[in-house]
Amino acid sequence: MSYDIIVIGSGPGGYVAAIRAAQLGMKVAIVEKESLGGICLNWGCIPTKALLKSAQVFEYIKHAEDFGIKTSAPKADFTKVVARSRATADKMSKGVNFLMRKNKIEVLKGHGSLVTSSKVAVKGEDGATKHYNAKHIILATGGRSRVLKGLEQDGKYVIGYREAMVLKKQPKKMVVVGAGAIGVEFAYFYNAMGTEVTLIEYAPRILPNEDKDVSKELTKIYKKAGMTIMTGSAVQSVTTNSRGCKVLVKTPKGEETISCNVVLSAVGVATNLENIGLEPLGIKTEKGRVVVDEFYRTNVKGVYAIGDITPGPALAHVASAEGIICVEKIAGMDVEGLDYQNIPGCTYCQPEVASVGYTEEQAKEEGYDIKVGKFPFSASGKASAAGHNEGFVKLIFDAKYGEFLGAHMIGSNVTEMIAEVVVARKLETTGHEIIKAVHPHPTMSEAVMEAAAAAYGEVIHL
Repeated sequence: MSYDIIVIGSGPGGYVAAIRAAQLGMKVAIVEKESLGGICLNWGCIPTKALLKSAQVFEYIKHAEDFGIKTSAPKADFTKVVARSRATADKMSKGVNFLMRKNKIEVLKGHGSLVTSSKVAVKGEDGATKHYNAKHIILATGGRSRVLKGLEQDGKYVIGYREAMVLKKQPKKMVVVGAGAIGVEFAYFYNAMGTEVTLIEYAPRILPNEDKDVSKELTKIYKKAGMTIMTGSAVQSVTTNSRGCKVLVKTPKGEETISCNVVLSAVGVATNLENIGLEPLGIKTEKGRVVVDEFYRTNVKGVYAIGDITPGPALAHVASAEGIICVEKIAGMDVEGLDYQNIPGCTYCQPEVASVGYTEEQAKEEGYDIKVGKFPFSASGKASAAGHNEGFVKLIFDAKYGEFLGAHMIGSNVTEMIAEVVVARKLETTGHEIIKAVHPHPTMSEAVMEAAAAAYGEVIHL
């Protein structure tokens, strides 16, 4: 069987690339060894948001009296919370199946690997291998939970994000290692559900890739919620027995041992490059990533790579954008490369965190003379009415030309607000144009306008 394009991997990069190729009139097949939708849909983006929503609802009910509503003491059914999350993921996976049928994309079940630059081998569950030809092959094999020495995962006491989503019993005490997006999201979820959480981060602060002010604010909120935060610290070893875990941690003040039921390793993502045929074809890799050009072509003609296995940010929306650009270039369309300086990042803890562009520190390092505006949600009528007035919007502009350099938000629903900044930066909008663009009142989003006004000494509500 021959195709115009075969995509190996059906995550948000792979299945989006396949659909776009089909829309452009190509004959397409997609290879998947597990469930359509990949890690994001089945074990990442979607089911984690379902868990986080349950935790948020639980917190709302616990604070119902703050809104003038009397309730009896709520209890969380952890098993049902997990079941709801899995049901959400299953529904979305079925949705991707529907999209494959709708777009006449053939799904090849099994493990895909390159045989040549125009041939793919697919090994099915029955062990039989079939070969398929294609003019173009796109690698979109994604990533998995990274394993550190001394923090090897056994799936029971030391777990990764997949196990964290389907634990049969809620732990009384949990240590979360790694305070990036995955770590802080799970820390929030389990803390909100009633687990005693210790969050350990090797860097000097949690969410180390975010603006320092955001990290500081989230640390304050997490500590107020009862979490123990250990920064500048590293796990040396984990010993386990039938009673749980002993975690030896090297801290700035010396070594400390923490007892817990479960250790969640959230120390990043490792790429799925093994056994997909890269080495025999001489496909170039660097630092565990496939080397590609701006249109995702590898050094071997006819073979492309997108998503987590390439050097860009390991984010679902990045993989999708890369897949579309890759396919449109194959189709001969006039396309431009992706602007990696305008990629939004979102963390779905409560309060949420969202950002795009330069942090204040990065802007200064790049030599910009900057104007910084900050508007706290404590001054927002909508945030106060909603009962979530923690956090702020922080905007950064170039003082000389008004260029919109970056935005950093922490607060309720800010992941729904960051797209305004992404579009504004894409259109090369200036600070003064943001100020003059009328924002609706009362909304959380008017904090963007107010923060811009603050940068130029024109803020009204502070």
